[in-house]
Amino acid sequence: MRRPVNRRARAWSWPLVIGLVCTLTWSSPAGADASRAADASRAGIGDAIDTILADPLLKGGAAGVVVADADSGAVLYRHRPDDRLMPASNTKLFTSAAAMGLLGPDHRFRTDVLTDGARRGHTLRGDLYLRGTGDPTMLAGDYDRLAKGVADAGITKVSGRLIADDTRFDAQRVGRSWAADDESSYYAAQISALTLAPDTDYDAGSVIVEVTPGAAAGDRPKVTVTPPNAYVRIDNRATTGSGSGSGSLTFERQHGSNTITVSGALPAGAATAKEWVSVWEPTGYATSVFADALERHGVRVAGPTRLGVAAPADAQELASHRSMPLKELLIPFMKLSNNIHAEALTKAIGYATAGRGTWDAGLAAIADWLKKQGVDTGAVRQVDGSGLSRMDNIAAGRLTELLLSVRDESWYADWYASLPVACAPDRFVGGTLRTRMCSTPAAGNARGKTGSLTGASALSGYVTDADGRELVYSVVLNNYLAASVKNLEDAIVVTLATSGEGHAEAVRPRAVRGATAATADAGRECSWVKPHRC
Repeated sequence: MRRPVNRRARAWSWPLVIGLVCTLTWSSPAGADASRAADASRAGIGDAIDTILADPLLKGGAAGVVVADADSGAVLYRHRPDDRLMPASNTKLFTSAAAMGLLGPDHRFRTDVLTDGARRGHTLRGDLYLRGTGDPTMLAGDYDRLAKGVADAGITKVSGRLIADDTRFDAQRVGRSWAADDESSYYAAQISALTLAPDTDYDAGSVIVEVTPGAAAGDRPKVTVTPPNAYVRIDNRATTGSGSGSGSLTFERQHGSNTITVSGALPAGAATAKEWVSVWEPTGYATSVFADALERHGVRVAGPTRLGVAAPADAQELASHRSMPLKELLIPFMKLSNNIHAEALTKAIGYATAGRGTWDAGLAAIADWLKKQGVDTGAVRQVDGSGLSRMDNIAAGRLTELLLSVRDESWYADWYASLPVACAPDRFVGGTLRTRMCSTPAAGNARGKTGSLTGASALSGYVTDADGRELVYSVVLNNYLAASVKNLEDAIVVTLATSGEGHAEAVRPRAVRGATAATADAGRECSWVKPHRC
C-alpha cells in the first residue's frame, strides 16, 4: 500500500541528523538516464548507510547490509553482502517461509487419544494412547478437553496403561550447539512431538513459577506453578525480606531434574514475581497433565504410564484436537520470536517431506526449498530452525534473496503480516519491534524480523520510503563489544524510510530506549525477557 507523504513531517522527532544530503533520482527514465539515476540512488543510499556503519559501536565488528528495490529487485546498496555471519533469529525467516511453502498455510497439528482395546460396559480393556505430532500450542485446557472426550464416550476405567506416543519426532531434544547454560531457560526448551505450553504465548515445554511474598519479613513466600501439575517439584528456599525494592530471587533447575529450586528474598508487599522455566522431558510433562485431567473427569487408568511408544496403526480414535492453522501460528511464532515453534516446524517439515521428524531431514528440505526460491544455499549453514545455535551462518545477501522471492508466493500476505511492525504497541502486531523507531517515518511502516545473541544482532524486512517505494533490507551485525547495536539497525531503517526523490539522510543513532550499557538486549530477543520488556 502506498503511504501518503507529508513533506512537512520530515522535520520529525529524531532531530539529530548528519548533514549528508545526496542527490537521488527515483524515477525510471530510459537508457543512459536510467543508468545515471540508478547510480545516483546507490550512491546516496550508500553514503548514508556508510556513515551509520562507521559508528564507534561497531569498531572491530562485522557488518553485512543489503538494500534492494522490492519490485525490480535492483540492489541499491551492499556492504559485504556475502560475508557469512550469525543471523540469530533472522534464521526464522528461512524456517517460516519454508514451512508455508512445504506444509502450507492451512497445515494443522493433531493431538489424538487412541486405543487398541475393546469396550466392555464402561471399561476399556486395553491401552490408552496419547499421540502428538508436534503441536507447540497445546494448553492444559486442550488436554482437559481430550480427557473429557474420553469420559463423554462413557469410559470410566482403562484396564491397561496410558502410553505417550511422541514418535512423530526423534528423541533428540535440543538443537546442535545450544548453550548448556540456557538449558533451564524457557526459550531453549526441549523439543518433543508431545508437549505443553503454560499460556497463550505458547512457550511449549515450560512452566510459569510464581512467587508471592509472605505477610511479614521471615515468612515463607507462596510458590505456585502454572499449569498445576505433579511432574514439576518446587524446592522453596526463598524468604520474605524486609524493606522496599524488587528483591532478588533465583530459579534453578538442574540437568536431568524437574525440581525447581527457588531461593533468595522477596520484600513483604512486593508484587508477585514470575519466572518461566523449561521442564526436563516435555513428553512426560504433557502426559502427566493429561493423566490428571482423566482423573478429574472420572476416568481411572489401572496400569502405569509409559513414554515413547508408537500407537498401533489400527488404533481407534477416541478424541482429537486440531491446532490453529499455520498462517495463524505464524503470529506468536514470528512476532515473539518463538524458538520452540521454529524447531517443531523444522521437524514437522522433515516428517512431511522425508517421513522422518528430525532436524537433519527438516533442514535438508528447507535448504532444497530455499534453493528453488533462488537462495544460494551453497553459501549457507543452517543447523537449527530458530537461530539459537551460534553455528548458523547466513549472509545478508541470502536473506535479501529470500525476502525478494517470497513476494510472489500465494501465501505471502499471511507471512508478511507475521513480521513485527515498528512501534505498533500491541505485542501481537509490533512484537519485538513494538518499542523501536517510534516517532519516526519508520513507525507503523517498517516490518522486520529481529535477531539477538551475544555479539550478534540482525534486522531484515521491508520498509516504504518517503515516495512510496517499497524497499527490502537486511542488516546483520556481529562481533561487536557494545551491549547493543539495535540503534544502528534502527538508524539504517529510518534512513531508508526518510529517503526519497532527491535526497537520502543518514540518521544519527540514538541511545537504546529503556536500557543501560550493561543491560541492553543482553544477547537475547527482548520478547525472551519476561515479563516482556518489548
